[in-house]
Parts: sequence; C-alpha cells; structure tokens
Amino acid sequence: SDVAFAIDSIPAIFAITTDAYLVYTSNIFAILGLRSLYFVLTQLMEKLRYMYLGLAVVLAFVGAKIPLSHWYHISTGTSLLVIGSILGITVVVSWLAGLRDTSGIPMSGKDAAP
Repeated sequence: SDVAFAIDSIPAIFAITTDAYLVYTSNIFAILGLRSLYFVLTQLMEKLRYMYLGLAVVLAFVGAKIPLSHWYHISTGTSLLVIGSILGITVVVSWLAGLRDTSGIPMSGKDAAP
C-alpha cells in the first residue's frame, strides 16, 4: 500500500516541479517514511479537526494549477507558499478551536447559561 500512495503522489509532485531527480527521490522517501509517519499523523488528526478541509483546498489548488500551467506559470516558490499557508492556517484554526473547546466557552446557544 505504501507503493500505491507513493505512485499516487506523482501528479502532486509534478505540480511543484518537473525535475525528474526530485520526483524520484521524493517518491523513495515517501515509501520509506510513509508507514512510520502514518501513526504520528493518526494521532495528530484527532487534534487537527480542520486538516481535512485544508487538504481539500490544497488538492483543489494543485488540481487547478496543473491544467493552468499550459497558459500561466506559477513558480515553485509561489506554489510552496500557497500550500504552506493553507496548511498553516488550518493548523492554527484547529488549535484555536481546540482551545475554545477546553476553555469552557459555549459552542452554541443551547449550552449558554440563562
């Protein structure tokens, strides 16, 4: 299954670069590190409740960038900045939501005191 995930990531890598060396080495590292990272990410996903939305936005960006690259070039730095910003915002919003849950602030009107 690790190989399937590594092969599945090839289009995402091509959205960032067309350098064959980077594509091959990133897939090798993905195969080597994916299994051990999976257990860490499983624990983190419980805390990062909005990560699914952030990843959906990243996939939409990459999905739009690939066909648009024929007409408009988006640099590697810009792509990494957009992806990093999306993931960073997702982590911060998830962290703030977790703080709100543990602080005792009511989440809805029915929980509020009369």
